[in-house]
Amino acid sequence: MNVDVTKLNWTRAPKHSVIQPDKIEITTEPHTDLWQRTYYHFQNDNAPVLQLETTERYFSFQVKTTAQRHHRFDQCGIVMYLDSQTWLKASSEYENEQFQHLGSVVTNNGYSDWATSTIDATISEIWYRLSRREDDFCLESSFDGIHFEQMRICHMQNIQDSIRFGIYACSPEESSFTATFTDMSLTACKWPAHDGQQPDEPTQ
Repeated sequence: MNVDVTKLNWTRAPKHSVIQPDKIEITTEPHTDLWQRTYYHFQNDNAPVLQLETTERYFSFQVKTTAQRHHRFDQCGIVMYLDSQTWLKASSEYENEQFQHLGSVVTNNGYSDWATSTIDATISEIWYRLSRREDDFCLESSFDGIHFEQMRICHMQNIQDSIRFGIYACSPEESSFTATFTDMSLTACKWPAHDGQQPDEPTQ
């Protein structure tokens, strides 16, 4: 990992974790989650989040996650958590013995949305990449750490000069598991500038 783990800070720390130069482990506690209002109507804001802070406006952050999960909604992945009303995450969420949800959540102004695809339940290793271009963000995932596919492009509102991003894991129901994070890297932005249709001219 080329990320200096001594510069990572907990937004919420779990009871059990291991932080080493080349590996981070988070053991989840039951009834921990991140979600705001939409559809389900509840507000869950207690998942452990470990993050790095930056004022850099163009970068990519990448991490490999490894986890054996056997309970509904157990999840781990990448996150940018600014406050309870403004955050995004990408993760795989276990559903049953057949499949899990590979998805992303964006929360602006206190309302979350969720975009998903279905992947096999046996997949235990997934790489995630978060890229920033000013106040726009791209979330990607990979099953080999080489070939990444876009999960979502989004715009985050109420962004400040300094943002925080990193990793998280949680267990919304009565369960617990250990998520392992390795191969963390912080690089120049790997999300290329758009080279197609030009932006609209400003209106008077």
